[in-house]
Amino acid sequence: MKHNFLLGLALAATLFTSCGDDDTADIIINDNSVTNNNNNGGGTNNDQTVELTGNYTTDVTLDASKSYVITGPVIFEDGATLTIPAGTVVKAAATGADVYLAISQGAKIIAEGTSSQPIIFTSNATTPNAGDWGGLILLGKAPINSVTGGDATSTSEIASLPYGGSIADDNSGVLRYVRVEYSGGKADGQSENNGFSFYGVGNGTTVAYIQMFEGKDDGIEFFGGTVNVSNVSIVNAEDDSIDWTEGYSGTITDAYVMHGTDHDKGIEADGYNTDIGNLSSPKFFSKPTVTNLTIEGLGSGTGNEAIRLRAGTQGIFNNVLLVGFAEGFDLDGDATDNPTGNGVVAGDLKATDVKFDDITVKVKNDTGVAFAESDFVTENDTATGTDYATWGAGWTRK
Repeated sequence: MKHNFLLGLALAATLFTSCGDDDTADIIINDNSVTNNNNNGGGTNNDQTVELTGNYTTDVTLDASKSYVITGPVIFEDGATLTIPAGTVVKAAATGADVYLAISQGAKIIAEGTSSQPIIFTSNATTPNAGDWGGLILLGKAPINSVTGGDATSTSEIASLPYGGSIADDNSGVLRYVRVEYSGGKADGQSENNGFSFYGVGNGTTVAYIQMFEGKDDGIEFFGGTVNVSNVSIVNAEDDSIDWTEGYSGTITDAYVMHGTDHDKGIEADGYNTDIGNLSSPKFFSKPTVTNLTIEGLGSGTGNEAIRLRAGTQGIFNNVLLVGFAEGFDLDGDATDNPTGNGVVAGDLKATDVKFDDITVKVKNDTGVAFAESDFVTENDTATGTDYATWGAGWTRK
């Protein structure tokens, strides 16, 4: 059954929907709009705010003319679809990790903004800061290497929801022209929200033109899966801007990273989750393809690595521009459980058409496997990275 807010909210000022015995909070939708409340008889009122919290088991369509506030965990369950039209702004209570939007396995989000009317998830604080709220979480049924295979699933750090499986082309919906701001609220030292968290998301999902702006943790993190993303902007992530682990094997095309004062790596890449282990059989490691990448640091004198590759990750990089780091590529591993260097020797981990600008050490080899720098990287002083000035115009923040 499709549940449309314009119709549903006209029925009652406050709607409570039971979620059964799943130990989660009931849905609470508080409508303070002038249409339904007539400003308590006091005349005109432009306040049209809808509160979102709880678990949703039926379809929901938002209305760009209304304001929405997430006040707790919002979880769309298997079979439910959240549709968000262009220009919609969804704010989140600035209470940290317990405020997030999660799209469970079997659920979908259809969030289709435009360059002139992006969809924005942001903080409800008067003076917003990184970490004010959690972030956007998608969970799918695509393969991960933190389980033994088949339809086995793992559990997400935030919300403890299942993810993973055997459906490479699983479809979690559409994200197009979507910006997430002031995310990254931390539950504890091990459980942290990201701007965008993709848990076992399949390549049937469409993800294009997304930005994380001013986040406390990672900008975007892939926990396995096969999802392909393009036109990705990460500005001022205080941890890693792009992070992958658990056997992620999609494509990242046209990605732009700009570091702020507080930051970690431009990319931190793991072949598997070292806290869990590589449990896949047959064993596989992360191996995405990254094309047209620009990472802007704060200068070689400020330290840090642009890209850290470890725990056996593989990957193919092409047309890369790295600016202002002490180290360009830092490769870590060993010759046994973390065969990052073996990936270089086998041709499964390499970077071609790379331009280093203000980089002190271009490639650092801490893999325990000997290889020539030219085995891994091919330089090209005419490499341009991504054309962010063109595709990022009008809908992103810097």
